Amino acid sequence: MALNIKPLSDRVLIEPVAAETQTASGIFIPDTAKEKPQKGIVVAVGNGTKDHDMTVKIGDTVLYGKYAGTELKFEGKDYLIMKEEEIFAVI
Repeated sequence: MALNIKPLSDRVLIEPVAAETQTASGIFIPDTAKEKPQKGIVVAVGNGTKDHDMTVKIGDTVLYGKYAGTELKFEGKDYLIMKEEEIFAVI
């Protein structure tokens, strides 16, 4: 399915990865204790600016700050749009 959102300049559109529902030791995490995900997959990338070439590409899994970006809902899915500088790492 093609996404009809194209970020401008140095912005990136990210689809957050679902939060963990179970710990490594097998304990289930209730909805009230779940933290906001800090990992996601890049779905769309802007063209960059004249001073900044984009380093992330579509399909990259990235780590970002807990309160980074702006949340948006499009066609029933949740996304984050943020500047590339708010991304900490590509994993």
